[in-house]
Amino acid sequence: MSAYFAPAFFSHLLGKCLRRKNPLLEVSKLGLTVLITFAIVWWPYIHSMDEFLGVLSRLAPFERGIYEDYVANFWCTTSVFIKWKRLFTTQSLKFLSLAATLFTCLPSMVQQIWAPSSEGFLYALLNSSFAFYLFSFQVHEKSILLPLLPASLLALKMPHPFSWLTHYALFSMFPLLCRDKLVLPYFSICAQFFLFLHASFGLRGRCNKKDTLFPGSTVPTPFSILFRIIYFFSLILHVIYLKVQPPKKYPFLFEAVIMLLCFSYFVLFTLYANLKQWMLSRQSTSGDTEKKTL
Repeated sequence: MSAYFAPAFFSHLLGKCLRRKNPLLEVSKLGLTVLITFAIVWWPYIHSMDEFLGVLSRLAPFERGIYEDYVANFWCTTSVFIKWKRLFTTQSLKFLSLAATLFTCLPSMVQQIWAPSSEGFLYALLNSSFAFYLFSFQVHEKSILLPLLPASLLALKMPHPFSWLTHYALFSMFPLLCRDKLVLPYFSICAQFFLFLHASFGLRGRCNKKDTLFPGSTVPTPFSILFRIIYFFSLILHVIYLKVQPPKKYPFLFEAVIMLLCFSYFVLFTLYANLKQWMLSRQSTSGDTEKKTL
C-alpha cells in the first residue's frame, strides 16, 4: 500500500533534482539510491523464483478480481451499472486500472516536477493516494485511511473540506465495522473526533467564506444547501442501515447507497485538492515575478 504515495515522492524528488546546479548528476544519484534500496529490500527473495513470485502475488492479488467488497471507489461503485468482471478479462482490467490510476496521478505529479514545495508535496501525497484508492486494482475499505493521513497534515489549510472528508471516509467503512461488531467504538470515536476538530481548529471561523464547493459560508448557497441535505441523509442512513431490513431482491441496497454517497464526495474532494495544489504554482510564480521586479 506504500505505492499509494510513490508517485508523490518520485515527482517531488525529481523536481528538486532538476533545480540543482547539475540536474543530470542529481537524478543519477537519486536513481542509484532507489535501485540500491530495492536490492536490499528484495535481497532475501531474489534467490528463488518461487519466493519472488510468492511475494508479488501477495502484493498484487489479481486473482481476487478488481474489487472484492463494497468499497467506495470507481470500479465497485460503477459496477452497479457496468459489470466489469463479466465484460472484461482480468488482464484487461489490470491495464484499465493502471491507466486510470496513472492518469489521475499525472496532474499532481506534473505540478511537483514543475514547482516542488513542502506544502505541494503534502497535496501530492493526498492526490496520489486518492488516485490509487479510486482507480487501482483490488482496493480494501480501510485503504481510505491512506489519503486521510496527508489530509490530516493539511487540515489547517482546508478545515471544512477535511471535516467532510473525515465524515465520509469513516462512513465508507461503516458496513465493514458493523460486520466486525465495532458500531459502538465507531460512534464514540466519531463524536470525540469532531468535537476535538471543531474545538481545536475553530472550524466555522477559519473556513473560506467564498468556498462554494465545500460550504463554510454563513450565507446559504445552492451548493451548501445540497451538501447539508446529503450530509443529513448520510446521518439518517446510519440508523436505516442498523434498523431496517433491505428488500430481499436487493440485499445490499444500503451498502450500494453508502458507497455511492462516499464515492461522489471523494471525487469532488480529489478535484478540489488537485486545484488547490495547482494554485500553489500560481502563487509561486507570482512571488518570483515580484522578486524580479524588486
